[in-house]
Amino acid sequence: MSREDYEIVIGLEVHSELSTKTKIFCSCPTEFGGEPNTHCCPVCMAMPGTLPVLNEKVVEYAIKAGLATNCEIASISKNDRKNYFYPDLPKAYQISQYDMPLCEHGYVEIEVGGEKKKIGLTRIHIEEDAGKLNHDDYGRGSLVDLNRAGVPLIEIVSEPDLRSSEEVDLYLKKLKSILEYIEVSDCKMQEGSLRADVNVSVRKKGQKEFGTRTEMKNMNSFKSIVRAIDYEAERQIEVLEDGGKIDQETLRWDDVSGKTFPMRDKEDAQDYRYFPDPDLVAIKISEEMKENIRKSLPEMPESRKERYINEYKLPEYDSNILISSKYFSDLFEGATKVCNNAKAVSNWIMTDITKELNEKELEPSDIPFTADELGNLVILIDKGTISSSIAKKVLDEMFKEPRDPQKIIEEKGWVQISDEGAIKEIVLKIIEANPQSVADFKAGKDKAVGFLVGQAMKETKGKANPQMLNKMFLEELNK
Repeated sequence: MSREDYEIVIGLEVHSELSTKTKIFCSCPTEFGGEPNTHCCPVCMAMPGTLPVLNEKVVEYAIKAGLATNCEIASISKNDRKNYFYPDLPKAYQISQYDMPLCEHGYVEIEVGGEKKKIGLTRIHIEEDAGKLNHDDYGRGSLVDLNRAGVPLIEIVSEPDLRSSEEVDLYLKKLKSILEYIEVSDCKMQEGSLRADVNVSVRKKGQKEFGTRTEMKNMNSFKSIVRAIDYEAERQIEVLEDGGKIDQETLRWDDVSGKTFPMRDKEDAQDYRYFPDPDLVAIKISEEMKENIRKSLPEMPESRKERYINEYKLPEYDSNILISSKYFSDLFEGATKVCNNAKAVSNWIMTDITKELNEKELEPSDIPFTADELGNLVILIDKGTISSSIAKKVLDEMFKEPRDPQKIIEEKGWVQISDEGAIKEIVLKIIEANPQSVADFKAGKDKAVGFLVGQAMKETKGKANPQMLNKMFLEELNK
């Protein structure tokens, strides 16, 4: 059989750290970083005799995420103990939720090949994060840092509705975007704020039963997740084609070799011996609380997309890129209010700003300048104060040291030359220095004008007004 005879089945368990100021069961700060074991107390270190107190804001944020992903919100929920031993889990159990989660039966809609597809959500529940093991580079042991222990998480569990790495990529990016818009998580994957456990199985097309699944845990890179799914699916198909069987196990993805490696047998729910946490009371959610949280939801990505198309007359392609990140969308809206040129702002975000982010390996949330500053940059171009080539240099300065673009061009002496006398002097000089291009123009080669304009821009270090140059070159060459 060939690869086309198999279907990939994928389900995800996405863990997102919530942006609360304090941890889920104590008042320790949740901020990232800090010296090891400085953001912890007897409660999150699991000292004997300590008792947890549930942070109400965690419940609110989880419900917010549930409403934004079309979930049903429970009226009564509870916390459970998930029992397992690992060195970074100080209590030897994790406080999580088992049979009565806060949110159930939701969905996230993605667009695949021009068609919309709903990815079902089994549940969203709250739980505490574990600590972190810092491994010695020389293999002499590991040290436990409990700064992260007790940081609040929501776990978003999808149905096994995903059928390719492409769908997974679209789903994760859409989910990340939603969480950013409702401001319950900063979703900084490089800091572990958003990570996913990826369950993969394969089955022959037409087969109803799912195949045996494997799980790759704590993946925090879209690119790695896509590579891992493609590799693991191919591996499973190869095993089955060779007459073998797939073991239900937890795998480790190695980004360098591009392969998965077994870690341990995959646990089932009964292995965790869940039971209600006796130190925490039931969570009761009133209809009034649900409605108040629903009213607090901001305009969501799909609604913004429709508005950008209808109000700003942007193409669907532009709108999709802008709504892909709340930070892009907010930057676009703020800058457009300043300069009243939506298409220009959109172009800057989609091209030069995205290019800078990619080259510097930054996220949209890392953009250092304000929407007002971007809007002012567009105004300077529209007024003819600077050329588009100079504007690119100004943008580079705004990434290095954010400040008003007007100050940058004054400091650097980058104001565009728009004086007719000065422009004519440059044009005549370039014509005299390039007789062959003049002859080419006379012979009907219109591209020669572009070359001459380029030489003039080079001569003025990009400061000459290109529209005036083009017009004056044509006037002089046609004499």
